[in-house]
Amino acid sequence: MAITTNYKELKLCKHGLPTWDAMLPVVLLVASEHAEQIKRSTIKDEAIKKMELPKPLQQLKSDRGESIIYSRIGWPISELAVSGLLERPKRGLYQITNLGKQLLFEKGNKLTSEFIRQQPQYIQHQKELVQKGNNEIVESANIANDDADSNPLQLVDSVVKKYNDSVSIELLERIRKGSPYFFEKLVVELLSNMGYKGENGHAMVTQKSNDKGIDGIINQDALGTSTVYLQAKKYQVGNNVQRNEMQAFFGALSGYGSDRGVFITTSDFSDGAVEYAKNQHIVLINGLQLSDLMLQYQVGVNVKKQYTTFDIDEDFFIEDD
Repeated sequence: MAITTNYKELKLCKHGLPTWDAMLPVVLLVASEHAEQIKRSTIKDEAIKKMELPKPLQQLKSDRGESIIYSRIGWPISELAVSGLLERPKRGLYQITNLGKQLLFEKGNKLTSEFIRQQPQYIQHQKELVQKGNNEIVESANIANDDADSNPLQLVDSVVKKYNDSVSIELLERIRKGSPYFFEKLVVELLSNMGYKGENGHAMVTQKSNDKGIDGIINQDALGTSTVYLQAKKYQVGNNVQRNEMQAFFGALSGYGSDRGVFITTSDFSDGAVEYAKNQHIVLINGLQLSDLMLQYQVGVNVKKQYTTFDIDEDFFIEDD
């Protein structure tokens, strides 16, 4: 199916720029023309070229001095990745998926935001956001539509939370695509960053061939008199850890003469597993908790930007009598 790419024939908003959802097929078309992985910046540059945007429109800036079109193209890229039409094999790199190729061919310019949000991967993404207490999609344009009576700081907090929740979900998806051994190393590093290792302790991933049911060991002091044992299960969504796996982990703990264990999974735990772990004092961390902790302790992420807000120091303006 032929794809219309000239900006004049796409749905436009203020400034005469295409709306972000009108650029969905354009972005997907750019990705389809590359057999290999493609940088996010390259997708943006080639999409702008395909849309034949004149220089004045390309040079439009937001109040923060950012390119409006560059920022806007970021939304279709992100939405297509969340929906499973693009994949992110590496940081900053994208590649069209088989689903993306199929829908681009079948839908062309009729590929809408409403349609891609019906895809199973997008629905799962939204479910996980709902579990975090956040079921809204963040768009920069929505900020201006917020209640004018709202506290500005509350609006900032809300937007930052929504953004970080989205990063958290993406982080979890990346972990699920990695190897089990990489996941084991990740959880050992996370718990070390959380302070489990102590000042003079030692953390290690057990050997793959001889782990005896234990994936990681953290000695909380130099002598190893206080030790935490870890079990890490990299499971896909819906494949929850069951009671028998928790029993096996407790048996492995007993083999080490310990009753202190942390069981971490990228999925979730069955009710039976939760009940058994509670009775045996095993700490459980599911996928959503894991990705939140990774953001909190900055494992696998970088701080992108920090904001400083100010208030009047009323004491400063008190004049002496």
